Amino acid sequence: MYRIMRKGFVATLVVAALMGLYFAPDAQGSLTGRIRAITGSARQRNTQFGIQIIHANSGQILYSRNARIPMIPASNMKAVISSAALHYLGPEYHFTTQVGLLDDSLVVLGYGDPLLGDEKTDLRRGRTIGWIFDDIVVALKERNTFSLKHIYVDGTFFDDQPLCDNWPPDQLNRWYCAEISGLNYNNNCVKVNVKRTESQVDVVIEPYTRFLSIINQVSITNSGSSAVEALRTTTPNKVIVKGKCRQEAGFDLAIERPAAFFGVLLYERLRKEGISITGNLAEKYVRHEKGIEIIRTYQTPIKDVLMRCNKNSLGMAAECLVKTISAENTIGRINGQWEHGLDLVGRYLESLHVATDEFRLDDGSGLSRENRLSPHALTAVLSHEYNSKNWPVYRSSLAIGGIDGTIDGYFQDSKYQGRIIGKTGYIDGVRTFSGYCFTGDGTFIFSILTEGGNGYTRADINAMVEAIIDETE
Repeated sequence: MYRIMRKGFVATLVVAALMGLYFAPDAQGSLTGRIRAITGSARQRNTQFGIQIIHANSGQILYSRNARIPMIPASNMKAVISSAALHYLGPEYHFTTQVGLLDDSLVVLGYGDPLLGDEKTDLRRGRTIGWIFDDIVVALKERNTFSLKHIYVDGTFFDDQPLCDNWPPDQLNRWYCAEISGLNYNNNCVKVNVKRTESQVDVVIEPYTRFLSIINQVSITNSGSSAVEALRTTTPNKVIVKGKCRQEAGFDLAIERPAAFFGVLLYERLRKEGISITGNLAEKYVRHEKGIEIIRTYQTPIKDVLMRCNKNSLGMAAECLVKTISAENTIGRINGQWEHGLDLVGRYLESLHVATDEFRLDDGSGLSRENRLSPHALTAVLSHEYNSKNWPVYRSSLAIGGIDGTIDGYFQDSKYQGRIIGKTGYIDGVRTFSGYCFTGDGTFIFSILTEGGNGYTRADINAMVEAIIDETE
């Protein structure tokens, strides 16, 4: 089995071996018994389990079941992608967006930042909504520039494939299926707010823009709850909002053509501030044009992207990491691709001694049902990070049980709170959880993948993780 040791590994192995002699006969047996009781229960009779639990320092296996069999990982895919991103890009990498002048035209050069205009990141950083447009206006007025010919937005850091072929086609308007571009904004979504006012229903989008055309087909109901949805039409960004509204409702809607979305918002803001545009707004490859004078550079550290990717399971963050890995390993830093990026992620897994028949990579977020990872592949990645110089950054990106992220509502008992970190996953019929348990007998790494589960499976997965703490100290 592949494992990486810290410096001084000989001493570590001796200590770990003694520790193993201490807990293996009783603790390991008790843990095995508890897990078998859960997986063998009547309510999980139709659930397929893949499980591996190892000691973080020694690599000793405490429990293993179908550990080398590849299964659908759902969002546990993000744990692998974020680790690969640290490998290929490094912990000091920054996603960059540049604004410049080319003759008398304004150019915006996107370099794959998935968090530009991200509400959670802006709130954490103390930035107001639309701050980037405010600052571009300031930059132009500082130069006494009140007239522009054209606005060019350049998203060619990534290729022109905005969606994974194997994402569910009936869900492409949902926030978690947002298109991917080299220039993104606001998670490439708008908020749709539906509100009843006396005898009519109003539909308002935030941020407001003419980029979208909304057809309001929502009716009033005086009973039950509100239920509204948005349906795309054959015309890009022409959307029908329909359903019933009792008082109010809201949801995030994924838009089409993200780079153009940013460009229109910028165009509308500049016009509002008295800056005229006499020519066109266009998506155009301009980044290698001579004579661009950069007037503003905006940066997002990779640790922010990893945090949104893992703590909050933002799929767009994971997909942008994959395409950025590709672009940064392409001559000319252009046209980052899923296929190339995922090929590099696969090579990374092989470098950790994960066999090629233990994984299949189709996207970065885990939304595709064509993805496969074995529990061993996941524990190999988690073990590598635990024993690497990137551990502090990687650890801070994961959700903390009972405290934040996707597991803030779990592990709230004082015995477990703050002692379990990891990445959950869910798509229809699939529930997964991989991460770390910090115990009095050291740190343990686990990966639990399930297929064909039910409404009890998440609780049973959590019970297995709690058992690691219960039975090892």
